[in-house]
Amino acid sequence: MHTVPGNEFRRSIASLAVATMFFGSLALPLPAFAFSQLNPPAAQPGVAGKSPQQRNDKPVEEALEAPSKTIPAPDPLVNNQAGQSNGTASSSAPNGGKQAEILFDISKAPEPVRKLREAIVEAAASGDLERLRPLMNVGGGLKQTQVTADDPTEDPIKTLHDLSGDPDGIEILSILLDIMSSGFAHVGQGTPDEMYVWPYFAEKDIKSLTAPEKVDLMRIVTAGDFSDMLEFGGYNFYRVGITPDGKWKFFTSGE
Repeated sequence: MHTVPGNEFRRSIASLAVATMFFGSLALPLPAFAFSQLNPPAAQPGVAGKSPQQRNDKPVEEALEAPSKTIPAPDPLVNNQAGQSNGTASSSAPNGGKQAEILFDISKAPEPVRKLREAIVEAAASGDLERLRPLMNVGGGLKQTQVTADDPTEDPIKTLHDLSGDPDGIEILSILLDIMSSGFAHVGQGTPDEMYVWPYFAEKDIKSLTAPEKVDLMRIVTAGDFSDMLEFGGYNFYRVGITPDGKWKFFTSGE
C-alpha cells in the first residue's frame, strides 16, 4: 500500500496528541483537604451542637460577670479609723480636761452646724474669699468670727487675705476646705463653751495618733509640720469652731 507522506505526518501528530492527553490526566492534582477535615477536633462537653457564633455571642457580658482580679478601691478613710464605731470615738482633751467626742458622720451634728459647714465648704471651693464674709458676721464686733487673737474686731476677710501665700487668698481657702473635709470633735458638752471643732486632731493627743490618723493628718499638714507638733506637744495648725446654734466662732491657727 502506498502511503502519502502528508497523511503519515498527520497521523503521527494525532497519536502524539492522544498520548499527551492520556498522561496529562494522570498528573491532575487530587482534591485538597483542610487539616481540620483530616483531623476533626474532639467534641467538647457543653458546646456540642452549637455553632461558633452561638458559643461567642456574649463575650463582653461573660467577661464582666467574671470575678475581678483588680485591687478593690479603698473605703473612705474617715469612716474606717482604727478603734471607731458608727463614726464616733472618744478622746482625752489635750489639756487633760473632759473627753472630746470624735465624730466622722456630719449627720450627728445639729442641723445649724451642718448647714453652716456646708456653706463654708461651698464658699471655700468657689475660690472667692469674699464669699466667706456673710458667714463670719463681719461687723458684729465680738460676735464676728475670730481669725487672730490680736484684735477680734478687725476685718477677718482682710486678715485671711494677708495670711494667704498668694494674692487671691486661694491658699487659705484650700486649707479651710481640707480642714472642713476631715472628722471633727464635739467638746464642752453642757457648758457655755460647747463647740464643734475641725479638724479632730485639735482635740486629740498628737502623740497617740494611730497610723490611719497620721495619714488623715498629713492630708492637711506636711511631715515636717507633724514633727514640729510632736515637739510642741499638740496640733497647732488652723482649726474651725462652730457653736451648736450654727455660729462660726473662730478660724485660727496655734494652740
